[in-house]
Amino acid sequence: MSSTNLNDPIKTVLITGGTGLVGGELSKLLTSKGYKVTHLSRNPTQKHYQTFYWDIKKDEIDDEAITSADAIIHLAGAGVSDKRWSEDWKKEIYNSRIDSTRLLKNKVAELNPKLEHFVSASAIGYYGWDTGHKLVDESSSKGTGFLADVVEDWEKEVDTIEQLNIKVSKVRIGIVLSGKGGALVELMKPIKYWVGAPLAPGNQYMSWIHIQDLCGIFVHALQNSKGDVYNGVAPNPRTNKEFTKEVASVLKKPLWLPNVPKFALRLIVGEMADILVGGNKVSSKKVEDAGFNFQFATLDHALQDLLH
Repeated sequence: MSSTNLNDPIKTVLITGGTGLVGGELSKLLTSKGYKVTHLSRNPTQKHYQTFYWDIKKDEIDDEAITSADAIIHLAGAGVSDKRWSEDWKKEIYNSRIDSTRLLKNKVAELNPKLEHFVSASAIGYYGWDTGHKLVDESSSKGTGFLADVVEDWEKEVDTIEQLNIKVSKVRIGIVLSGKGGALVELMKPIKYWVGAPLAPGNQYMSWIHIQDLCGIFVHALQNSKGDVYNGVAPNPRTNKEFTKEVASVLKKPLWLPNVPKFALRLIVGEMADILVGGNKVSSKKVEDAGFNFQFATLDHALQDLLH
């Protein structure tokens, strides 16, 4: 991945969701490569990056955020695992993605039709909550379930931006591993307290990615893609049992308990249990063929980096 240069038409990158786990790391990576990074926020008070106001529910955005951008990386959306899936929260998960994308599109059409590139987050939930041991890739069909429906409509909304003659790329994000939060930190908690166990059935695949590699894929898409969709996953998906054992090994903790049964997970997290006991074995071949090189291709290497 190269840094910006005098011939690069993209100088300023506007990031939505820039203060989140991925957005924060991506902002630092882009800045280190010479880009100017700006953010959108309902409370634009942060000092590290120039931040503009927006409010999705009010359909409002600071015009300068759009007119000053050469590219947009769209990460904003309500966290899928932030709350138990009530009907209201499921609507928020859906609407936050569709409405934010529509607001950006309308404002770009109005104010900045010369935007070079729109890169949007997406999710491997597109393939459904459980694809078994079948390896799926970007050409695989859409799966079934709530998240698959959300991602399908989200991507369709993103694709409408192509009508403005703007390049559109999408990154279907897998399970993001970071030492600062997210799935890995939550998985570590019971293991640290000697009560770790795989989630039933244990043989479901987890398509994970180190946060630095995920940010690298976004930059790679920004710099090299002519407009495409990539899976944001590492080359070596592991089963939940294998994953849990490797985390415990790196932490030097034993696993004492039997697999956590699905009915127990349903009592704890409700409908969201389906995505915990289901799984996806997702291919990274397309982004590798496009020239991206992973820093952390194996789970052991990723965990050693994040946990030591």
